[in-house]
Amino acid sequence: MRIPSTQPPSDAVIPPRHPKAPKPGEKIPSHFGHCYGCGDLHPTGLHLVAHAGEGQSLTAKFQVTENHQGAPGLAHGGLLTLAFDEAFGKLMWLLRAPAVTARLETDFIAPVPVGTTLYIDAQITGQVNRKVYSSAQGHIDSPDGPIAIRASALFVIVTMQHFLDNAPKSYIDYVKAHPEVLAFVDPEFEINP
Repeated sequence: MRIPSTQPPSDAVIPPRHPKAPKPGEKIPSHFGHCYGCGDLHPTGLHLVAHAGEGQSLTAKFQVTENHQGAPGLAHGGLLTLAFDEAFGKLMWLLRAPAVTARLETDFIAPVPVGTTLYIDAQITGQVNRKVYSSAQGHIDSPDGPIAIRASALFVIVTMQHFLDNAPKSYIDYVKAHPEVLAFVDPEFEINP
């Protein structure tokens, strides 16, 4: 089995920014209030906040709390990877295309202590058909602070029906009864079941 690369092939192009994408400096909305990565309603989540950058880029940040630790006083590597997965997913708002993670590679360069803020800058590095390639780095305590993590990802664009077809019926019923959990509903994405 061939493992897909997170590096864009030579025929990849930087896709155009969608005309209805968030403008540079604008906050990129959460897709689901209970999302562990970006949802405001999750009690112990990352509460990652992202803002659109220029072109196909964004900046994001989250405060590392005791809820995010693995080793005593240090952020859990899996949760740090989650933060990058969330940032890469938010890049899809710039294309206005729903997508899923196909592959994510994370290089840990330095520990990230509890009490610090991780700043992530991410950008789309290429697209070929439905495959979208991205890279990012995470800085400790400021946008230009020491680099703690580097990551790259391959996302695949899917239809919104993919999410509806794979969600348990009980979840769909819950969302229908509690539409407030969808922090942002875009009728053009057809995410309101």
